[in-house]
Amino acid sequence: MAQKSAALKFVILLGFVSLCADATYEGARSITGAYLQVLGASGTVVGLVAGFGELIGYGLRLIIGYLSDQTRKYWGITTLGFILNTAVVPLLAFAGRWEVAAGLMMAERTGKAVRTPPRDALLSHGVSQIGRGFGFGLHEAMDQTGAVMGPLAVAAMVYFQGEYRNAFTILIVPAVLGLIVLLVLQFLYPNPSDLEIEPEINEKDSIPRAFWIYLGAVAIIAAGYADFPLIAFHFQKGNVASGQTIPLFYAFAMGIDAVAALIFGYLFDRAGISILMVAAFISSFFAPLVFLGNTQLALLGIAFWGIGMGAQESILKAAIAGLVPKHKRATAYGIFSTGYGFAWFLGSTLMGVLYDRSITLLVIFSAATQLLAIPLFVWVQLQANKSQPELTDKPV
Repeated sequence: MAQKSAALKFVILLGFVSLCADATYEGARSITGAYLQVLGASGTVVGLVAGFGELIGYGLRLIIGYLSDQTRKYWGITTLGFILNTAVVPLLAFAGRWEVAAGLMMAERTGKAVRTPPRDALLSHGVSQIGRGFGFGLHEAMDQTGAVMGPLAVAAMVYFQGEYRNAFTILIVPAVLGLIVLLVLQFLYPNPSDLEIEPEINEKDSIPRAFWIYLGAVAIIAAGYADFPLIAFHFQKGNVASGQTIPLFYAFAMGIDAVAALIFGYLFDRAGISILMVAAFISSFFAPLVFLGNTQLALLGIAFWGIGMGAQESILKAAIAGLVPKHKRATAYGIFSTGYGFAWFLGSTLMGVLYDRSITLLVIFSAATQLLAIPLFVWVQLQANKSQPELTDKPV
């Protein structure tokens, strides 16, 4: 019982660190596009900076995950990532040129790439005590709480102060608070792997085959999942929602995301990978409702979109902890993030092209990819049961 209590405390404290980080960089990201425009950047520059930053962020995770497992410096690399991810954000207030602001934005994305694989590996040790689905779901819920609080704080600062620069300076509060808790957490839990008392599920040095099949299923889901900027573009162009209400749609989706992460995490611990099939099936409904429906149906579609995001950010990672031995998890999470990010990038590009040609084709592509992932999840379950026969009656 004491070990379980310690594990829960670890997950909550690490979740609070992520909450502060999300409040910092999501708060900044809510106005960086407009800030670049004020500094004289063109629309092309804004799109290039945003896209290139994400590309760097996802690509770097592959290397960071491998280095984390090789060096075993999980805490050190995680701390470096959090510092870079959050400390550069308040500096945006002093950027006098768009080139400087763009560099800081890409530095922030780089920091997130550095911290994510080792952070997820550390988290996987704690969640083994309290339920992997619940643990990752709880972390995602706290993460999304920060993603809502940050933009709201920035919006309030812009409303009362009237300048973007002042909004960036307020973000130093969550940035510093998160780093302080992170340092305390390392002192309290110098070796989080001690929290995981379960025997190794796979003694092999290589990452099991089931993981690669799983990655294929996840990549298919990511490729067909429309990014919110495209959804917002459609809302604006199709008069589905006004400029004032589109942010409310996004806030609604983030709230659904947080709740769904907890619910699906709880169900994952009891039903295993079959819950991923349910999440993929539910996600298949968002595109028809969002892109072909009126305002009311679009709102329902956004709810389905938020449910899918909650599942993707929580139980998709939880399943990896059950597929890969702990000494290879940072590598696996790095591969997962890179594959997921590139599939999302390529899919988003394709859906943008499809939108200009035929919204119906976009809807078909999006829904079909979600449904196509379901048989692959079945295959993953069969492979996992074959390689880990002792776990056939337990969630993967």
